Amino acid sequence: MEIKHKKAMLILSIIKKAGQLVTSIDIAREALLMGHDISERTIRYYLQAMATQGFVKSSGRRGHQITEDGLNELNSFDIIGRVGFLSARIDEMTYRMNFNLDTVSGTVIINMTLASPRQLADNVEAIAKVYAEGYAMGELLTFLEPGESLANVTVPAGMIGIGTVCSVTLNGVLLKHGIPTTSRFGGLLELLNRKPVRFAEIIMYDGTSIDPLEIFIRSAMTNYLGATETGNGRIGASFREFPGDSRETVENLAKKLKKIGLGGFLAIGRPGQSLLDIPVSDGRVGAIVIGGLNPVSILEERGIRAHSRALAGLMDFSRLFHYREMVSRLRKYL
Repeated sequence: MEIKHKKAMLILSIIKKAGQLVTSIDIAREALLMGHDISERTIRYYLQAMATQGFVKSSGRRGHQITEDGLNELNSFDIIGRVGFLSARIDEMTYRMNFNLDTVSGTVIINMTLASPRQLADNVEAIAKVYAEGYAMGELLTFLEPGESLANVTVPAGMIGIGTVCSVTLNGVLLKHGIPTTSRFGGLLELLNRKPVRFAEIIMYDGTSIDPLEIFIRSAMTNYLGATETGNGRIGASFREFPGDSRETVENLAKKLKKIGLGGFLAIGRPGQSLLDIPVSDGRVGAIVIGGLNPVSILEERGIRAHSRALAGLMDFSRLFHYREMVSRLRKYL
């Protein structure tokens, strides 16, 4: 059996998500809820093969659990499956969200960062400053409790999930108003005296399996401390394009979004004109959008290894709160 078969990977992902021993009956039931009709006999066949290869460990009738090798295999398969398709993931999430700007309701796209409540509490002022300086995607965020899941990310015990609004949410809002958006690249935007001067690094969305900002954060290439303290630093941002004729509409939508705490446009160019030396095609307009992971990225700069996942999933807008409420909402976790 080819272990990279999609059914095998689906079974591994279900076992991983369960976080405990699961039987073939449990797996079949969960697979069906996910839209996959797999017989128990087939599941037992795959489990036996994966146990032989060391990807799962059997505890008899009590069920199976995933091993370290199984986790590595699942992560490897996930990466292979996503190579070159981050741009497709952006399009998928753009179409799936259903936020309505007129009623201020519906789902928005959320990034997820995992940290301990104490780590978050010790750094809440630094995070709030990123928001206050305007280096965040709006002014809203949310917390996810231990055991709560977003897509395939589950918050472990003793941790808290920090949900920040993903900048791709802006794509979804524009699309709902008939404006298609092209996400070209993510990059590190260099600031001088709190003004953007150039993109110091860029990664094209159609050439990576990982969100560019995740890469820059892990590589210690950001400088949010400098950006918030002196106005000189490097923050995450992305470059978008949309039809030139829609520029006025985009500006009006940007103002409405800012009023409800979802402001993310740092700059909107002119039709056919370059923006920060980034060329734009005739009939198109370029725009610079703030990175959604920016607020929590400062944790890494302060020596805290916080696992972040961009485009983690969808969440109802009603779950979001203003960043100034972080301290009061954190008390229940401490």
